[in-house]
Amino acid sequence: MTLGMAGRAGIAPASASAGDGQPETDASLIYFSSASGYTRRFVDKLGVRAAQLPLHTSQPTLLALRPYVLLLPTYGGTAAQPGAAARGAVPKQVIKFLNNERNRSLIRGVIGAGNTNFGDSYCLAADIIAVKCQVPVLYRFELMGTSEDVAKVNEGLEKFWTHQSQKPA
Repeated sequence: MTLGMAGRAGIAPASASAGDGQPETDASLIYFSSASGYTRRFVDKLGVRAAQLPLHTSQPTLLALRPYVLLLPTYGGTAAQPGAAARGAVPKQVIKFLNNERNRSLIRGVIGAGNTNFGDSYCLAADIIAVKCQVPVLYRFELMGTSEDVAKVNEGLEKFWTHQSQKPA
């Protein structure tokens, strides 16, 4: 999976590429959005600098240069039954991005988008990433989110990064 940066207002383009042509970003919010664009529209409403993972896994994956929060939707998959693993909830593009050890080491939190019609699978991708990467799920919202969700995420991210900067190294 690859990540790209959008060039819209509030969304910064990717930084320079690594020597191997891999796009790099120093954005503190990295997100994936499918062709539906729901997640992208939510990020646009935040008005923060963000990097978007590419839509296609054939594109080179993004390389994170600094700690970041990952925002991703759940588009399906199944909740784990006792003794079974959840399958299909995390987009392949996100898996490809997090399979890079450097990217995985810089994740600090996850925000999940989903649809409550998915029942137990609502925001399942965020839960899976949080467990596997040992980071907190910071927030969950439905579809494109509400104006209240936008305000809560903006406020929460500001507090989160302030708290992170005060932690001893």
